[in-house]
Amino acid sequence: MNATIRSRLPTPTPRGKIDGMKNSATIVLASASPRRSELMSLAGIEFSVAPADICEDVLPGELPAEHVMRLAREKAQAVSKTTEGRFFIGADTVVVLDGRIMGKPIDEADALRMLSALSGRTHDVITGFTILDRENGVCLSRSVRTEVVFRALDEQEIRDYIASGCPMDKAGAYAIQGRAVHFVRSICGSYTNVIGLPMAELYEQLQAMLIQQ
Repeated sequence: MNATIRSRLPTPTPRGKIDGMKNSATIVLASASPRRSELMSLAGIEFSVAPADICEDVLPGELPAEHVMRLAREKAQAVSKTTEGRFFIGADTVVVLDGRIMGKPIDEADALRMLSALSGRTHDVITGFTILDRENGVCLSRSVRTEVVFRALDEQEIRDYIASGCPMDKAGAYAIQGRAVHFVRSICGSYTNVIGLPMAELYEQLQAMLIQQ
């Protein structure tokens, strides 16, 4: 199930108007992910990048959707305090298997454990994103879930993939658009969500917020 949370910030100092999505000074992506930047660019959104530095630990009792929405919100809020702009976009992605969150592997052994667990199984990829409008004081957070089915993998092909270095900065130790493309048998839901940013949902929300300004 996808979820949406709205909140209102204290009234900020007005910063002027936005000309659609074509003013890179007004939209800021609070992420260092080159994959998210590429998706934003492909959608024709002009933006600047200002990575957030926050603690990404899972809180006790925190559900996956709650976790990614909280981190997305904290990233957007952190960057909005130090960076010029109006709309701040934060995002976080996790892989979830049997209700347990899989983040980025800490080492090659951890990557092997994750990929072996995903082999031949169905798992969820959940991305939370936040759009913080500093001018109007609106902060919207949403989560999007995609179901992913892996084919059965043998240990050697998992080890070969790990040796490429590709898994080490990816949630669940794989990237659907990279060298793990042949691991995925099918998906149900947003493809770009698995990459790290559900672009249809994000674009629609940005459009709605721009119309309301």
